[in-house]
Amino acid sequence: MSKRIVAADAIHLDRLIRDGPLDGDLAGALESTRLKILDQGVKSDTDGMVDVQPSNLIKSYANALQSSLRIYIWLILLNAPLLKTDAYLSLIHRGASPAYSKIRNDTFRTLATDPLFRRRVSEASLIRLLNAVAWKLHDAKEERLEAANTNSKVTHIANAEGSLELYSTTPTMRSRARALTLTTEVSDPGAAEPGIYVQGMNVLAAPFLYAARSEAEAFVAFHRFITHECPGYVRGAMDGVHKGLALVDRVLAIVDPKLSLYLIGKGMHAELYAFPSVLTLCACTPPLPEVLRLWDFLFAYGAHLNILCIVAQLVISRQSILNSPRFVGLPSCYRLD
Repeated sequence: MSKRIVAADAIHLDRLIRDGPLDGDLAGALESTRLKILDQGVKSDTDGMVDVQPSNLIKSYANALQSSLRIYIWLILLNAPLLKTDAYLSLIHRGASPAYSKIRNDTFRTLATDPLFRRRVSEASLIRLLNAVAWKLHDAKEERLEAANTNSKVTHIANAEGSLELYSTTPTMRSRARALTLTTEVSDPGAAEPGIYVQGMNVLAAPFLYAARSEAEAFVAFHRFITHECPGYVRGAMDGVHKGLALVDRVLAIVDPKLSLYLIGKGMHAELYAFPSVLTLCACTPPLPEVLRLWDFLFAYGAHLNILCIVAQLVISRQSILNSPRFVGLPSCYRLD
């Protein structure tokens, strides 16, 4: 370990985030931040309840669990770009996106049984955030289609003498070009055509809004997350989610063969019992403060580790699963359908 990393380790996490890396050592500061999250966790701003009156009990408890530092740690770990608030407001002022009706069908039941979330985050703010993200994804999709159409209008063909002549493409040639483009996109998981709103995005957005100090902060963090950390989750077929579910089955078979065979013998593959946990990075499983701590770890070391966390939940509950005549899935009190 370098002297710079050792020096960064001696600095408290809030100071490291506020003042930045020592001597410009960004790599050392990031490594130190990850280690501090793993060892110490992100501390809340207050240790107890300021107001213990029954009417303010939930609000005080929520404040005691909050960390104003967390959203900035997430933004750094996600390498999220700077965003002017006006840019977010301009998306809001565009009104209802093409996915608005689907968003409204989901937002009212997002973490509906969690009083901490309901106390801090309104449905209106969740609607605005998801609608703005839908517009952002819609614009990106339109730009890709426009670029593809521009490139398919003309083609260069070498004549017998080797010179290039410009020809207008026929409908058949355009169709073949489009088929080639689609084949290329499907073969590259990072390039496949995403949707603008899919099942589960409302639950994925919820912790960002809960941790953030403004909707604009939540927007830039959430958009960065779904477009760079798990782009496969926001495709129409959600192929990233299904690949994650297949990994749950494979990892469980390695870690606990007996439990894996028991579940398979009951016809219980991960597709049936772990879909919400994979889709939402376990945000569907209360309590919310534990979700925030889990996400601190996942953003620090990789969202793919959520698969191991899901398997760990199964292993922890293995005895109750093996003794139960009917296993229906991992614990969750939130609906996604």
